[in-house]
Amino acid sequence: MQGLTAAQAAQAKRNIVPRRSSRSFGAIFRANVFTLFNLVIGVLWALILIFGQWQDGLFGLVIVANALIGIVQEWRAKRTLDRLAVINEAPVMVRRDGRDQEIHPQDVVLGDLVLLGSGDRLLVDGEVVASDGLEIDESLLTGEADPVHKRPGDRVLSGSFAVAGSGAFVATHVGTDAYAVRLAEEASKFHLAHSELREGIANFIKYVTWLVIPIGALLIYSQLRNSADFGTAITGAVAGIVTMIPEGLVLMTSIAFAVGVVRLGRRKCLVQELPAIEGLARVDVLCLDKTGTLTAGGMDLDEVLPIGAGPSDGHRGGPADGPSDGHRDGPADGRSDGHGDGRSGREAVDEALAALANLDQRPNATAQAVQVRYPAMPAGWAATASVPFSSARKWSGADFGERGAWLLGAPDVLLDGGAGYERAAALASTGARVLALCRAGDLAAAERGDPDAGVECVALVTLKQRIRPDAHETLGYFARQGVAVKVISGDNPEAVSAIATGLGIPGGDRAVDARTLPEDDPDKLADMLAANTVFGRVTPRQKRLFVSALQSRGHTVAMTGDGVNDVLALKDADLGIAMGAGSPATKAVAQVVLLDNAFATLPHVVGEGRRVLANIERVSNLFLTKTFYAIVLSLLTGVLGLMFPFAPRHSTLVNALTIGIPAFFLALAPTLERSRPGFVPRVLRFAVPAGVLCAAAVLLSFWAAHSGTSTLNEDRTSAVITLFLTTWWVLVLIARPLTWLRVGLVAAMAALFALALAIPFVREFFALEPGDISNDLTAVGIAVVASAAITVAINLTLRLAGTLRP
Repeated sequence: MQGLTAAQAAQAKRNIVPRRSSRSFGAIFRANVFTLFNLVIGVLWALILIFGQWQDGLFGLVIVANALIGIVQEWRAKRTLDRLAVINEAPVMVRRDGRDQEIHPQDVVLGDLVLLGSGDRLLVDGEVVASDGLEIDESLLTGEADPVHKRPGDRVLSGSFAVAGSGAFVATHVGTDAYAVRLAEEASKFHLAHSELREGIANFIKYVTWLVIPIGALLIYSQLRNSADFGTAITGAVAGIVTMIPEGLVLMTSIAFAVGVVRLGRRKCLVQELPAIEGLARVDVLCLDKTGTLTAGGMDLDEVLPIGAGPSDGHRGGPADGPSDGHRDGPADGRSDGHGDGRSGREAVDEALAALANLDQRPNATAQAVQVRYPAMPAGWAATASVPFSSARKWSGADFGERGAWLLGAPDVLLDGGAGYERAAALASTGARVLALCRAGDLAAAERGDPDAGVECVALVTLKQRIRPDAHETLGYFARQGVAVKVISGDNPEAVSAIATGLGIPGGDRAVDARTLPEDDPDKLADMLAANTVFGRVTPRQKRLFVSALQSRGHTVAMTGDGVNDVLALKDADLGIAMGAGSPATKAVAQVVLLDNAFATLPHVVGEGRRVLANIERVSNLFLTKTFYAIVLSLLTGVLGLMFPFAPRHSTLVNALTIGIPAFFLALAPTLERSRPGFVPRVLRFAVPAGVLCAAAVLLSFWAAHSGTSTLNEDRTSAVITLFLTTWWVLVLIARPLTWLRVGLVAAMAALFALALAIPFVREFFALEPGDISNDLTAVGIAVVASAAITVAINLTLRLAGTLRP
C-alpha cells in the first residue's frame, strides 16, 4: 500500500494514449484535398486548360480555396479542441513513496497504486487491493446499470467509474493496452455530424453525382454537334457540368461547424463531438439537475437540530466545542441521549456527525460541508463497518462498536413518519436541504432495508445551497425561446420546489415525488412529465427513464448534470451537458462540457447551434438552386441541340457574387431561429421552383438574343445578365429578414456585377459584351418577370406545405 517509488515510476511504462479529440493534420489534409468533387473539377479544369482559354478555368481555383479554407478552419477547431481537452482532463490520485499525490493521466505508470473515490473515472485497468464499500459502475462497458461491489483481488476496467465508497487498485494495463482505449478512440474521434442535415446534404451530393454522368455526356455531344470549334464545345459542356456541382456546400457546412466549435471554445465550452453542434439547435426540452446546475457548487452546514429541541437549540457556525457555537453545554432537551454513556444528547450528536464526516478519506460535498464545523475525528470513535453513500441508497453509515451504529441521509428514506419526519418536511419546504442523523440497532440490517433494523432519528441537519446568480436570467432565456425546462433532482421534492419557485420556473410550486411515478408504464410517465416541471427524489435509473420518455414524444432532450448520478441520463440524452467542476465520469460521457461551470453559458451554447443549422439551411438553398438551374439548362440545351448559354468564366462570376461570397457571410451570421425537422423537403420546396424558373428565364433570354444578328458573346452576355438578376433575387429571398447588414451584402453584390459590366478590363476578362441594348433590356425584362414568378412560386409551395403539415 506504499505504492511505487519515484525511481520505479520513472522506469515503468507510462499511460500514453493518442489524443483523439480531433483528427491529425494529415487526416484533415487528406479529407479536404482528396474528394470526389475535387477529382471531377480537377479533370474539367484540365480540359479547359488544354482546349479552352485560361480565363474559363477560374473555377479550378475553387479546389484550392475549398481545400485551404477547409484545412485552416478544421485546424483551428482541432487546436481549440486539443487545448480544451487538456483543461478537461481530471488529475489522477496515486500513492508514491508512501505519499498521496495528484498527477496527470499520462503520468500514471504500470504498477501505480491508484486511489479511488466516489465519482472518479478509471483511466487504466487494474486489480483492487483495498476496498471500503467500493462500488464500480461498468455501464459504459457492459450496459448494466447496477453498480458492482469490488473487493480485493477483483479486476477493474478503464472506462468505468466509482459511484460509492473508496478504494485502491494497482494498474495492470496502461496506455493502448487498457481495455477502454480502443472504444474511446472510436467514440471521441473528430468527425462531422451524422444527422438529418448531413444525411440530406450527402443525399443531394450522391444524386447530383449520378446525374452529372449522363447529363454531362448528353451536353458534350450536343455542344460538339453544334459547334465547329472543338474548344468552344468543350468549354460550353464544362460550364454546364461545373455549375451542376454544389462544390461549396460541403465546405460551408464544415466551416459552420468548425467555427461553432471555436466560438464556443472561447466561452470555455468544450464541444467533444461535432454532432453536438446540430443537437444544440434541435433542443426543445432541457432537463436540469438542481445541485450544481441551478445551485452553486458546495454547501454550508446551517443548523443541527436534535429531535425534540426548538429552533434555539440549533447551532450555527463556529467550532463544535467553542463558546460561540450557540448551544448549551448540558443536554439539549434536559435528558441524556438514552444510551447510558453519560454524555448529553447534543454531545453525542456532535461526535457522531464528526465521526461520519471524517470517516471517508475522499469525502463528498455533504461530508465536506460538515467537516468545516467538525474538522477532526472525535476520540474513541473507530468504525468497525461502514456503508458508503450512494445516490440510489441516499444515506451512508458506520458501526462504531460501543458507540453504536449511526446513519446520515435523506429523512424521507430513513424515517417512517413521526415528529422527526414532519419537522424535516417543514424545514425542506423552506428550500433547505435536510439530512437525518439516526442511530440503528443493526447496520447490516439497515443496509438490507430490513424494517427491524431499529433506525431511530436523533437529529436533523440542515445545509444551505447557494443559488447561481445567473440562474434566473438563463431560465428566462429558455422560456422566451420555447425550450421547456424540467428540474430533476434527487433531493426532497419540497426543497426542489422551493428553489424552483424562487427562480420563477412555471409549475415550480407543484413538485412531484418521483417515487410515486409509474416506471413500468412509459406512456403514463411521459404524460406526467408533460404535465409537471419539478421532480424530486429521482433515482439515477429514473433520470434515464425520464429522458427516454421525453424522447418517445418526439422531443429533443438536453440533460445537464455534474454528479455520478447524472451519467446514465447524460449518455442517453440527445445532448449531454456536463459542468466542468463535475465528476470525471460526467465529463467523459457528455458531448458538451462547461469548463468554467457557468450556467449562463447555456444560452450561448443553444444559440450557437441554432445559428449554425439555420444558416446552413440558407446556404443549402443557394447552392441547390444553382444545381437545379444547371441541371435543367444542361438537359434542355442537350435535348434541343442548343449552345450552352454561358461559358465557365461567366458561371464563376455569377456564382461568386450570388452564392460564394454571400454564402460565406450568411453561414456565419447570427440568428435565433430554432431548428425544425424536415430539412430536405424544405430545401427542395425552395430550390426546385427557383432553379427551374431561373433556367427557363436564362434559356429564353439566350434564345431571344440568339435569334438576332448578335455575336455568341453578346448572346451569352444577355443570358448572364438574366442569370445574375434572377439568382440575385433568390439571394434576396434567402437573406430575409433583411437586416441592414444583409441589405448591405446584397447591394454590394449588385454593385460588383455592375462594375464588372462597366470596367473595360474586367468586362474583357470575363468575356462580357453588353453592346446590344435591345438584347440586354430584353434580358432585364425577362429577369424581372422571372423574379416575380420565383417569389410567387416559392410562397405558394411554402404555403401549401404549411397547410399540409399535421
